Amino acid sequence: MRVNQQRLRSDIESNAEFGAVPTDEGRGRTVLTGSEADRRAREFFCERLRDAGLSITIDEVGNIVGRWEPESADPDAAPVATGSHLDSVPEGGIFDGPLGVYAGLESVRAMQDAGVEPVRPVEVVNFTEEEGQRFGGGLIGSAVAVGELGVEEALDIEDDDGIPLGDALADIGYRGDGRVDAADWDAWIELHIEQSERLEDANVPAGVVTSIVGLSRCAVEITGEADHAGSTLMDDRSDALAAASEFVLDVERATNERGEVSETAVGTVGKLEVSPNAPNVIAGKVDLTVDIRDVAYDSIEYVIDEAEASLDRIEAERPVETALSHPWDRKPVEMSERCRAALHDAGADADLDTLDLHSGAGHDTMHVAAVTDAALLFAPSRDGISHNPREWTDWADCADATRVLAGALADLATE
Repeated sequence: MRVNQQRLRSDIESNAEFGAVPTDEGRGRTVLTGSEADRRAREFFCERLRDAGLSITIDEVGNIVGRWEPESADPDAAPVATGSHLDSVPEGGIFDGPLGVYAGLESVRAMQDAGVEPVRPVEVVNFTEEEGQRFGGGLIGSAVAVGELGVEEALDIEDDDGIPLGDALADIGYRGDGRVDAADWDAWIELHIEQSERLEDANVPAGVVTSIVGLSRCAVEITGEADHAGSTLMDDRSDALAAASEFVLDVERATNERGEVSETAVGTVGKLEVSPNAPNVIAGKVDLTVDIRDVAYDSIEYVIDEAEASLDRIEAERPVETALSHPWDRKPVEMSERCRAALHDAGADADLDTLDLHSGAGHDTMHVAAVTDAALLFAPSRDGISHNPREWTDWADCADATRVLAGALADLATE
């Protein structure tokens, strides 16, 4: 099979025009779910699916599925599916998501050009609201597809302006019917940029993910007392931000301790809301989030336990009150041995090296793996940069990773 690099590049560059943002370096795009840019990206994708002879279905939460069902395929057989997402973060890059969508389509075209006769249909998917930049926390389309999130519940999620997802999809003409059911798929493979430097450092064109890290997110509230920065003596202060600073360092210390056992353990305090957030007022309240990830779930449990112990200590030593809730908890996900073997075999057939590695980000595959055999394939990212206009994967690397994807899909679809 031959992947047409120029055709793949043309699709991705055309998609990059939707929501394009001016930038001094690189190429940026902002495509929020339900926006005009999202509508245009979806329409172009559907056009390209039709051009390749695929039929199209759109479910109620806007998931788009293009289906290739040649005469050789049993229409009742469980399909092999691939894809990713077309939405982006604000001022993101042009590869995160779209590479997986259009590599899936190019894989089908490569099979068609080579005369491959699959016994199963092949489906190419665009999941709705993977990034979670407008509605909810992300991965909405795939959460609905695996039954983790109900259709009506998803459609009722509101953005900051009180607009429900269902209304936003209807406004752009992409609120369809029914529900894509990922459990109906025989297998799923997603191609995504790595968003790290391991493949680039190893000079390997494709990474086969062994497991996706577990992810827990904690919400922490530290309450002190706002007071005058000039007239309140240091011994009389109940400074929520000073207390929060101790907590942040405790999370870092605990994660570093765990890193001596598992090098993939990471912990991040990346969001703080300080009130009243004025230069001459002692902070009266701090709300912050803790993001903890590892391929070993006991690492996550360790850091959470240490975070709770830190808050207990801070309350005992400082005149503040603290609270910790745990709204988001996902255990590590192992990838399918069958699908991983197909990817490694496809790499060998194409004379391309492949490398086993873990994923520190979830992607839609995290959900799909709960209901069917699933795999995640990485293409190299220059300097590991992502969610940024300087995000870049060389076109040759895009094509090479797509060759691996196409070979694996052809293998699975002809089993």
